[in-house]
Amino acid sequence: MTISINDYKALSQELDPEKLQTKILALLLKLQNVERGSLWLKRDNMYECVEAMGNKSEKIKGVQISPQEQSIVGWVIKNGKMTVAEAGDSRHFSSIERNFRIKSKLILCFPLHFKGQEVYGAVQVIDTSTSGEQLNLDPAYLTMLQDMVDIGSISLRNSLEFQKQRIEYAELSRTLSSIRDNKSIVGKSQSVNKALKLVENYGATNYPVLLYGESGTGKELFAEAIHAQSSRAQKPFLTQNCSAIPENLLESELFGYVKGAFTGATTNKSGLFEAADGGTVFLDEIGDMDINLQAKLLRVLQENEIKPLGGTQTKKIDIRIISATNRNLEEEVRSGRFREDLYYRLNVLPLKLPALRERKEDINLLTEHFLNREAAHSHMLPKKMSAEAMKVMGAYNWPGNIRELENMVKQFQAMVPGDTITGRDLPLHIIHPGTTPPQKTQQNSSPASQEHPPSAHDLTSMTWKEVEYSYVMKLLERYRWNISRAARAADINRSTFDSRMKKLGINKQG
Repeated sequence: MTISINDYKALSQELDPEKLQTKILALLLKLQNVERGSLWLKRDNMYECVEAMGNKSEKIKGVQISPQEQSIVGWVIKNGKMTVAEAGDSRHFSSIERNFRIKSKLILCFPLHFKGQEVYGAVQVIDTSTSGEQLNLDPAYLTMLQDMVDIGSISLRNSLEFQKQRIEYAELSRTLSSIRDNKSIVGKSQSVNKALKLVENYGATNYPVLLYGESGTGKELFAEAIHAQSSRAQKPFLTQNCSAIPENLLESELFGYVKGAFTGATTNKSGLFEAADGGTVFLDEIGDMDINLQAKLLRVLQENEIKPLGGTQTKKIDIRIISATNRNLEEEVRSGRFREDLYYRLNVLPLKLPALRERKEDINLLTEHFLNREAAHSHMLPKKMSAEAMKVMGAYNWPGNIRELENMVKQFQAMVPGDTITGRDLPLHIIHPGTTPPQKTQQNSSPASQEHPPSAHDLTSMTWKEVEYSYVMKLLERYRWNISRAARAADINRSTFDSRMKKLGINKQG
């Protein structure tokens, strides 16, 4: 069997390393008319099987061999040349097949070169026939196969480098975004200083942390701060909101899945836990996690291993889990909605974040911080708060906490025409808590400037956008900014509710 031009195109045009590994191995198996084979890469001073095909392939993929152990793969990588070996060859790492009913008879292994110099892996095809004469070992044919492997190995190395650079770019973008957004913890109150001291202490450990407190208090910021002060700071920090996606998708997002695990699973996909290996995973709204998935998370904490959805093999991982909730998890445990054993595993290092009403001396600092940040985003000079306006804001209880304050500053940036925000520019529900929320969007129209402010129940005096804004804010405040619960109360899909929030300029961040 010969190689077609389409085979070469398939190898040279694929950018996804996992897909390319599969194509290289599958093509070799087809050309040699055998069913078993594997592809290995040098990783962390080990030889790791990243792709395998044929009977018992699931037992081989993920296996690592030390360079100090005898193996055909290791010999080929060290010597940089193709070899053919019988099962009894002293180089054969036979222990890998100890429990296999069908064992190797003849092994053909090619080095994976990069530009004819560095050898970074190997690919082998295995004859398991009784006679061991299935492989075509004609020298001219083997030379043709080596040429094909060389092209594939260059493409594979390029795709691996491209993937690495894409990951580095994503990390750099996240860092630059963080710098641009100035996502720092702002405050000098006693409660904030106490929390920051715990952040410093917790950063020196690898134990799980449970952040709890009302929604909008900045849990993700504190989680990032713990990660940044830990030994994992240079590794990934990945976030998943446990109530942001349907329960049946959350498992695949966290654990990944294997090809064929469910309809539409056409390839293997790594999950968040595997992607964060060496780093930190922040699980927000952990109290909303399904009870069945909680059992699988418990195993991650206990055994440091995961099993992809539909897979049969476990994978060892090294991650730190920081979780957050605005629920009373002790009450959730008593009601049977949250596993007691998981609660104690997550709550090794607890950190309660204070509500904004408990740190009112920080309102001025936070307001100034958000005004400067929004001005930088808009390429404008920052607006100032009058003493009168700050006094009114300091008296308000902020049920939405820092998130509510941040959203209000964005409204000031968009709606206040001058450079100073006065008491006249504040929404009615700040001036008179419990009355109508948003001011009219027209310029020069603020609640305090109206001679006869509308009644809280006089909807006819409000625009449609004001009615909708008021309704959405009331729902969010009632359900402590749990978007899923607010959407259920509104009897609409969460995605629809989230879309309306965005159009109304209402944000949920941490």
